[in-house]
Amino acid sequence: MSFDYNAPAELFLSKRAKDSRIKYRRFATAAEALRYAVEELRTPQAFGAWLDVGDERFNSIEIQRLYDADDYPLRKSQETERTRVSRTERGPPSKQNSEVRDRPRPSKKR
Repeated sequence: MSFDYNAPAELFLSKRAKDSRIKYRRFATAAEALRYAVEELRTPQAFGAWLDVGDERFNSIEIQRLYDADDYPLRKSQETERTRVSRTERGPPSKQNSEVRDRPRPSKKR
């Protein structure tokens, strides 16, 4: 199934962004909504973001996946691209988290 990046979209936030009163925003295209969610909010998950496009709803993880897709039509900011590349180079997050958990914790001095 292909995603229509040109369809109108509505972005909802369960938490407001800092210095903003916006919890809802309508976009002419889903591509613009995705760009706003990923490049402006930076962490859509932190705001509990979801996107409505037609009769479909996409959560924050799906928002990131649609933005990262090869067929995303808009130009991405260089900073966002660098972040995506560095995430890829670091490897899967689950492996990193397990490595951090497996490290011995330093003892607290009293």
